[in-house]
Amino acid sequence: MENVTVVTPLKQPIVFELEGFFIPLGYGAFFFTLALILFMIILLANGLVLGAIVLDKNLHRPMFVMVGNLMVCDLLGATAVLPRIMMHFLMGQKKIAYIPAIAQAFSVHTYGTGVQTILGVMAYDRYIAVCEPLRYNTIMTPARLLSCCTLAWFFALLGIIVLFSFHMNAPLCGNLVQHVYCSNRSILRLACRPTPINNIYGLVITWSYKSVTFIITAVSYFRILHVSLKRGRAASRKAFQTCTAHLTVYVLYEIATVVIVVSHRFPSLSQNIKKFISILFIILPPALNPIIYGLAKQSFTERGLAADLHRQAPSTVRPLPPSGPLNSRASCTVRPPPPSGPLNSRASCTVRPPPPSGPLNSRASCTVRPPSTVRPPPPSGLLHSQARK
Repeated sequence: MENVTVVTPLKQPIVFELEGFFIPLGYGAFFFTLALILFMIILLANGLVLGAIVLDKNLHRPMFVMVGNLMVCDLLGATAVLPRIMMHFLMGQKKIAYIPAIAQAFSVHTYGTGVQTILGVMAYDRYIAVCEPLRYNTIMTPARLLSCCTLAWFFALLGIIVLFSFHMNAPLCGNLVQHVYCSNRSILRLACRPTPINNIYGLVITWSYKSVTFIITAVSYFRILHVSLKRGRAASRKAFQTCTAHLTVYVLYEIATVVIVVSHRFPSLSQNIKKFISILFIILPPALNPIIYGLAKQSFTERGLAADLHRQAPSTVRPLPPSGPLNSRASCTVRPPPPSGPLNSRASCTVRPPPPSGPLNSRASCTVRPPSTVRPPPPSGLLHSQARK
C-alpha cells in the first residue's frame, strides 16, 4: 500500500506567519530606526506636496491634480508595508491575521496597478500640453480631468478585485508566507490545490497594464519629440522642462521593477538582499516622487508668480493712437481778429513742451488771445508840431 498524505484545509481564524528578514542579534533597533526615518520621510514629503496642491489655487491644474493622485497611491503602498516591517524589526512580530493579510496584499497590488494607470494618464496630459498648447484648456476641462482620474482608479481597482476573487474558493493548507509582506502569489502558494486560473490571470493583467502604459507613454513622447524638433531649440527646451518630472518618475518605477525581476535570476544572492530588492518599488518611488514633483512645483510657481506680476504691473508706454504718423494731439482755440485789420492784432500762443516720452506723443496746447485796443496814430504836419510845443 502507498502512503497517502492527507492535508486538512485550515479553518478560520487563519493566522499567517511572515518569513521576514534574517536580523542578527542586537540589530533590530537599528533597522527599526532606519525604517522609521524612511517612513516619516515618505509621510511628510508626500503630505506636504499633497497639501500644497490642495491649498494653492495656482496648482489646481490638470498636471498637479494628477500628481496629487500619484501621491495618494504612493502613500497607499508605503503605509501597507512599512509599519508591518517596523514591527518585525522592533518586536520580532511576524504573525498577521487573514483579513489584515488580504488587506495588505490588496493595497500593494492596487498601488502597483494604480501607479501604472496614473502615469499613463499623465503621459496623455503631457502630450496635450506640448503638442496642443493653445487648445489645452479646451481639451483638458475639469470634466475631462475628472473622467481621466476616475478611469485610472477604476481600471486599477477592477483588475485587482477580479484577481482577489479567486481567493474565495481556494482552501489554504499552510500558514507560512515566504516573503516580508503578503501578496496574491505568496498567499495562493499555500492553497491545497493548484490555482492555474489565478496564475494565468495575474500574468495577463500584469503585462497588460505594463504594455498599455508603455505604449501610451512611448507614443506620447514620440509625438512630443517630433513636434519639439519642428518648432526649434526653444520649444525643445520648454518641452523638456515640462516632461522631465513625469519621465523621471516613470523610468524610476520601471527600473525598480526590472531590478526585482533580474534579482530572481541570481540564486547566489542572499535571501535578505532579494527580499530588500523586492520592496524597492514600494519604498523608493514614494520617497523620491515628492522631491521630483516638489522641484517641478517650485519652478511652476515661480513662473506663475512672474506671469501674474507682469500682468498686474502698470504699463509705462501708452500705445500710439491711430490719428496719423505724428500722433500729435493739439488743442488750439483761434478767435477771429477785430475789424481793425490783421496788422494791429496781437496774438499770444502758448505751447506746452512735449512729455519725456518723445516728440511723437506730444500734446500741444495753443491759445490765441484777442487783439488789444489799437490807439489812433498821432497827427502829422503842423498840427503835430504845435501839439509838441
